[in-house]
Amino acid sequence: MTLPGREAYKDELTALAALDPRIVCLEADLGGPSHPFAERFPERFLNLGIAEAAAVDIAVGLASAGLRPFLSTFAAFGTWRAAESVKLGLGYQQAPVVLVCPYGGVSGGWFGPTHHSLEDLAVVQSLPGVRIAVPCGEAETRAVIQAAADEDRPCYVRLARNEPYEAPFEPAGRGEVGWVSGTGGPTLLVSVGEKPAQLCVAATERRPDLSHAHLCWVDFESLSQAAAELADHARRIVVVEEHRAAGSVASTLALLLPRHEVHSVNAGPSWPSEGGSHDETLAALGLTVPAVLAAAGAGETPAGASVLGASRPARPHDPLTRPAGAPAGRPTPSMANPGATLSPTT
Repeated sequence: MTLPGREAYKDELTALAALDPRIVCLEADLGGPSHPFAERFPERFLNLGIAEAAAVDIAVGLASAGLRPFLSTFAAFGTWRAAESVKLGLGYQQAPVVLVCPYGGVSGGWFGPTHHSLEDLAVVQSLPGVRIAVPCGEAETRAVIQAAADEDRPCYVRLARNEPYEAPFEPAGRGEVGWVSGTGGPTLLVSVGEKPAQLCVAATERRPDLSHAHLCWVDFESLSQAAAELADHARRIVVVEEHRAAGSVASTLALLLPRHEVHSVNAGPSWPSEGGSHDETLAALGLTVPAVLAAAGAGETPAGASVLGASRPARPHDPLTRPAGAPAGRPTPSMANPGATLSPTT
């Protein structure tokens, strides 16, 4: 049976700790009644409670002593509540701390905006030298944890919550593009994360002419390596991600590929004010299959997408120019309209 990402993380880290005595596991009270790492290595497990900034500082201190700390907390708290500690410890000091954060995007669903994390990639992307991974499914999550444990670098790993995902593709390593379906055609869908991957798979089932690529490692260094391969396969790239437009993977690819047309299907600018499941919250934000298909349409900018790149050669310092004639879009859907498509967020 496939494990959810956060359970695969616990299991894989416990297995790695048996081989590497440097590995220590820190939790912000997310371990539940039984944590496999705590049960097997209680002397190397710390539950630090709801004190994320202090937890990051403690992890940095342990790293400076030669240990390999993995710290897990909610994505919203690890990147915002502990932002200064993450900046100084993982960014400035380059401490080899691995920050593993479930509840990425709106996977918390019913927990609401305080526990949603639609800005975390933008926060961490702004810190040079910190690697970022958004794995899909058990196999890729295990591969990411292995890579993070092997390298002496700070790393941010974004996971979902409790829903397992059977990924229909092989894990993609750093700088690699994982090809899900097709390798040709004028439009390429690029998914980041599990729910966006599901949306893209559904979109390609309706439109077999569309290609679908998947990215796991999305820090600037990794995207710089992957961008050339993406660029060789299509001029029109549609990035689907559970994140806001600002600081998104789409915005980074637009900077890296100024002569390509980069579209973004993202979570938009609204704040969900009502509870709902993960899928219901995504639909309310406009992350739907119709939005993906609309963004993949040829010709003018579809009403359900943002254009972050240029459909003509862009000036060297103006990679975010909107093509002439692109429509301004329409209002963002509310929670009462879960079937609506995505509004532009430029």
